[in-house]
Amino acid sequence: MTRDLAKYIDHTQLKPDTTEEKINSVIQEAKEYKFASVCVNPFWVKHCFNELKNTNVKVCTVIGFPLGATTTETKVFETKNAINNGATEIDMVINVGALKSNNDSFVEQDIREVVLTAKGHALTKVIIETSLLTEDEKTRACKLAKAAGADFVKTSTGFSGGGATVADVKLMRETVGPEIGVKASGGVRDLETTEKMINAGATRIGASAGIEILAGKQGSSDY
Repeated sequence: MTRDLAKYIDHTQLKPDTTEEKINSVIQEAKEYKFASVCVNPFWVKHCFNELKNTNVKVCTVIGFPLGATTTETKVFETKNAINNGATEIDMVINVGALKSNNDSFVEQDIREVVLTAKGHALTKVIIETSLLTEDEKTRACKLAKAAGADFVKTSTGFSGGGATVADVKLMRETVGPEIGVKASGGVRDLETTEKMINAGATRIGASAGIEILAGKQGSSDY
């Protein structure tokens, strides 16, 4: 069971004070437990790629993180740079303010530009930051991400005061249907919560507590 569960988990380390020692620890843990990916800030992508290139563990990074308020051009540059450095999964943050301003055409185009940049090189996961959104906004964000060609929608950065909930994962899955992935991230720290997220429709879990989850223990960090 736990080995199968590992393939759902992006083993995550996104704290601003993360050291090389901690990154190396995350890499070794990902190798040992066969997690789906390591999810790290862009600075660490090349290092992770070099250490993981002979394994099945993917390198995932974050774009426009954690606010989503950089320009589309900046997100595109970040995406190109990350792919050149070895990333094969891109977790981008939407422009939350634009969504809440009802500028849906911009939000969709912002996502689409990253998707097109990554196409053929990396999966794109779109972080909608559920804790800042109304139910209608969550639904709209998911529809826009799907229309823009994203491979996944993702709940949260873990930096905005709230993380994944079962209700949000269920809503997101119902909105996007079976065609694309749903990633639950932020606050997923134990096996019971992980299983609930998967049962609600999550196909990927973002967590720094991956080892504790597999061991049936309680983790201590959101990201």
